[in-house]
Amino acid sequence: MSFGFKGRALRSAAVLAIVGALGTPAMADEIFYVSGAVGNAVENFANLVKPWEEATGHKVTMVPMPASTTDQFGQYRLWLAAGAADIDLYQTDVIWAPQLADHFLDLTEVAKDLAPTHFPSIIQSQTVNGKLVALPIFTDAPALYYRKDLLEKYGVAVPKTWAELTVAAQAVQDGERAAGKGDFWGFVWQGNAYEGLTCNALEWIKSFGGGQIVEADGSISVNNPKAAAALDTVKGWVGTISPEGVLAYQEEEARGVWQTGNAAFMRNWPYAYGLGNGADSAVKDLFGVTTLPVGAEGDTSAATLGGWNVAVSKYSKHPDAAISLAMYLAGPEAQKQRAIAESNLPTIVALYDDADIAAAQPIIPQWKDVFLNAVPRPSAPTLGKYNEVSSKFWSAVHATLSGDGTAADNLAGLEADLTELKGDAW
Repeated sequence: MSFGFKGRALRSAAVLAIVGALGTPAMADEIFYVSGAVGNAVENFANLVKPWEEATGHKVTMVPMPASTTDQFGQYRLWLAAGAADIDLYQTDVIWAPQLADHFLDLTEVAKDLAPTHFPSIIQSQTVNGKLVALPIFTDAPALYYRKDLLEKYGVAVPKTWAELTVAAQAVQDGERAAGKGDFWGFVWQGNAYEGLTCNALEWIKSFGGGQIVEADGSISVNNPKAAAALDTVKGWVGTISPEGVLAYQEEEARGVWQTGNAAFMRNWPYAYGLGNGADSAVKDLFGVTTLPVGAEGDTSAATLGGWNVAVSKYSKHPDAAISLAMYLAGPEAQKQRAIAESNLPTIVALYDDADIAAAQPIIPQWKDVFLNAVPRPSAPTLGKYNEVSSKFWSAVHATLSGDGTAADNLAGLEADLTELKGDAW
């Protein structure tokens, strides 16, 4: 079974080269690919894999997962621990490689020519104990989306600090509500208790000069006055420039408010750019993007490094076909198509200079500035304990934003919890 496809699929030289390098199949296989899905990712995936299906004779079925990366990771661990053979490929978050590496095939040799075309840091992030356990398919770094028309209408400048954003969001919100839009909000973001809140909160804390939760050397840094000041600032948004319900928002809930024209600012990933300019969007051609604000002048903007990769399960019944599909998805044709159709950021360096991508998604070349401010989550220093670290962090943050304890008290408790979790070493 495969998803339907309308239109003409191109049998590109890139697809045929991969097929030729890895061998033509004697029999057609059905490959099951598991992935989270936001926006129109499921529909786009059918178009994305169609050239590979036609070139190889194989079929691909996408198994969609919840949008929450926390839920995805939990399900992945269950399947992999059980040695599930009915999933061939896993779309994996950039932070999961150290935790899931033992369940994936080593792609170092098969990707020896492809890997050098990607950003070296991203290839390194998917290399565990010398084994390349996943191939990058797109990278991610969030930005601040803003309504150009409304900022002009109310004489508001694009904010550079969080304090400026607070004032700007309130001004636009007040103006729009006075004009009759009672459901209009100043700023929407991801406040649910899940991995997305870890990403948001890391950006707030880092941009206030409060560190990265756990530093590269493994030291726990999160309990400090600047981190507390960041969370106190954000707590002040809830119920004022952000709805109370933002504490249950994930990416799609924030995008829903934004794309219907009911927010002045939004923090989100690149995928929301293409959707925001879709034919059915109320904000089409009305918004811009910029780097996330800083705590104060002299501080540094921080955008959490995201990104997605494809890993081949060592339990797959069809490893050759699965590797072939992984190579295609990580290759230039699929990355270019995904960039154009979904505004996903390529991991292949040369694609940032591709004229077709620049014409279709002019934001992608501009996203280099955002990417330069990307900050990694502390998955490398915390290794297999990262998931617990993140869970404890987002729980402390969510409690603070919900009014359950002060930022200072919750961060002190978090430090104690992380110290116990760390023990003698991560």
